[in-house]
Amino acid sequence: MADTLLLWPVILPLAAAALAAAFHVWPAVQRAVALTGMTLTLAASVLVLREVMTGTILTKAFGGWAPPFGIVFAADRFSAAMVVISSLLALCALVFALADLRQRQIRSGFYPLFLGLMTGVNGAFLTGDIFNLYVWFEVMLIATLGLITLDRTRAQIDGAIKYAVLNLFSTILFLMAIGLLYGATGTLNMADLATVLPRTESSAALSLAAMMFLLAFGIKAGFFPMFFWLPASYHTASIIVSAVFAGLLTKVGVYALFRVFTLLFEVDNGGLKPLMALFAAGTMLFGVFGAAVQWDVRRILSFHIISQIGYIMLGLAIATPLALAGAVFYIIHHIVVKANLFFIAGAIHRATGSFDLRKSGGLMKSSPLLAVLFAIPALSLAGIPPMSGFWAKFMVVDASFQNDAAWLAAVALFVGLLTIFSMSKIWIEAFWKEPVRKLKARPVPLAMVAPIVVLGVITVAIGFNPEPLIAFSNLAGESLGNPSEFISAFDTELKTAGVTP
Repeated sequence: MADTLLLWPVILPLAAAALAAAFHVWPAVQRAVALTGMTLTLAASVLVLREVMTGTILTKAFGGWAPPFGIVFAADRFSAAMVVISSLLALCALVFALADLRQRQIRSGFYPLFLGLMTGVNGAFLTGDIFNLYVWFEVMLIATLGLITLDRTRAQIDGAIKYAVLNLFSTILFLMAIGLLYGATGTLNMADLATVLPRTESSAALSLAAMMFLLAFGIKAGFFPMFFWLPASYHTASIIVSAVFAGLLTKVGVYALFRVFTLLFEVDNGGLKPLMALFAAGTMLFGVFGAAVQWDVRRILSFHIISQIGYIMLGLAIATPLALAGAVFYIIHHIVVKANLFFIAGAIHRATGSFDLRKSGGLMKSSPLLAVLFAIPALSLAGIPPMSGFWAKFMVVDASFQNDAAWLAAVALFVGLLTIFSMSKIWIEAFWKEPVRKLKARPVPLAMVAPIVVLGVITVAIGFNPEPLIAFSNLAGESLGNPSEFISAFDTELKTAGVTP
């Protein structure tokens, strides 16, 4: 069991997806399979995290093949944390779906597609092979397109086309970069690449490969100037799907950026640092300005995904251990908070019958609990102390000041002020003002409230006791900045298997 521990966060959702597809005519069975599968996946992910907490890096080489031929899974603190928080979010989404999912969406394959998506997400976090990362991205893309078009509406098909076109372009760039990298090094194993690349003579092919990786993952992460597909597609999906997309999909792109540009390429080399700084600033600014002019709560939140990705990119642009630690903290915080805000958007729709803030109002009186539950992630997203977002922004802004990037810190602080404006806009329009039309108050089901409460409690807990996550993030940031531990763990795995690299 211990020898195969790394496989379970991928095997369990994959097996659950197959079972859900087999029982497609029995929605109740699909529901039970999905909930059981994700509960077990979360438990397996926690076990993986427990194993790496002491600094151990888990590796699993398939078939005992040495690089460049073998495929390997690997988990350090960063990847294990991503698997845990992703599995927790997926389980919360399935609970939320108990109250929000419609029968036609179930018949359209929601459960197999959802579980397939989680298989791809966890596989991307755990793979130690750059081509295998491409494979998991494609698994995610297929499942994502199915989930966006569950209702087969014109808006969803239009959003899916925009999503597919940009992501296919990203895929082409990704494959071309892989080809150039393999041509220059003869290997695609990440740990092997980390040892081969420093000994490889610099060339135009490697520089071009680095730029293609940056653009390919940047499109998937949704940073400036390749972000426009995100607000054009996310709001068209059902709110459950939008919440999972908001929390996870862009973070897989971000994870790939961090893994490639700390393990394979150095940010300080080749002029990447100023380019990443420009991307980070542009992403923060264009995202928050886009949110400021929206009235659909889903579109507001979609643009804020973009602006918050800019904060995470800021950590990679600076690339010091403190900045990388701040980015790790920010990713974990943002997955929880952003998904929670989309869940609350679904609850607002249930209570008022509309996502349009101009048609909402009066929720402070009719749903005071929902008002409190909204305030928690909204204040956190804006970086108001003592919520988790304050500590996340403090870490990346502090790293900016310490590394002569005060202009990036100024942009981050300015964007934080505009984020307060957007969250205040939702608060005033949906909760504070009187309803513009007479509505019959509709109660929000317990299955919707429960995930919102769980994620809200996590946000408050991190905010009031940030030290454990800060300490964890510091260790994860140090590991990202020093890949020698990752490389040596993989060599140990091969020696244990009796294989000489």
